[in-house]
Amino acid sequence: MYDWPQGYGRRVLATVDSTNAEAARIAPDLTGPEWILALQQTAGRGRRGRPWTDPKGNFSATLVMRPAETPDQIALRSFVASLALYEAVSAATGRSDLLSLKWPNDVLLSGGKLAGILLESAGGAGGVSHIAIGIGVNLATAPQAGQVEPGALRPVSVFGETGIRIPPEDFLTLLAAAYARLETQFRTYGFAPIRQAWLSHAARLGEVITARTMRQETTGTFETVDETGNIVLSTPKGREVIPAAEIFF
Repeated sequence: MYDWPQGYGRRVLATVDSTNAEAARIAPDLTGPEWILALQQTAGRGRRGRPWTDPKGNFSATLVMRPAETPDQIALRSFVASLALYEAVSAATGRSDLLSLKWPNDVLLSGGKLAGILLESAGGAGGVSHIAIGIGVNLATAPQAGQVEPGALRPVSVFGETGIRIPPEDFLTLLAAAYARLETQFRTYGFAPIRQAWLSHAARLGEVITARTMRQETTGTFETVDETGNIVLSTPKGREVIPAAEIFF
């Protein structure tokens, strides 16, 4: 069930500055999707340019692809990647009961942040030339609470929460197999089944949360994620549709 998926390349690097940076370097010569796993990153980064700590034994990888869809459809692959992560961690630990998905693209374990996704794209007037889906997972260790921004969820690791150790290369096989199946589903049936599956694992659905952007903060009941991936909150002022924000519980 978890053999390496046909049609996907695989390269494992002892060290690299950033797997997303490596993806940009190799993208022009690719003939198909390629996974890049770094056993050590020297300049890993998360969302909004934040540094991503990368101790030995944790997982840092990027899937680089050259999709043909419009940018709005391409961006929905963050949900595909979130679901694939959910399935891979569930397969590795047998503890799907501890897992949930935080909009837009974090994976939670026991309510703490286990993994994050950084989707970057490049292109010009002709459209998107490639996308890089960077994925970091705290397999072995988690950052200290003081290493994350104020108000963020506590960082957790697979080993710390479950006692299970899984080598990054083994985890890559689980993740690549799960992603390939979901990518096929996405290309065949569109976002609807991905959205439905994501919502079935969503953290704090139906509860009051806060969405914070650079300009404003909105608090309301997490109603749903719409057909274009926006989060929808029910607030005293009405229904708010938010395309991008940091979410706080």
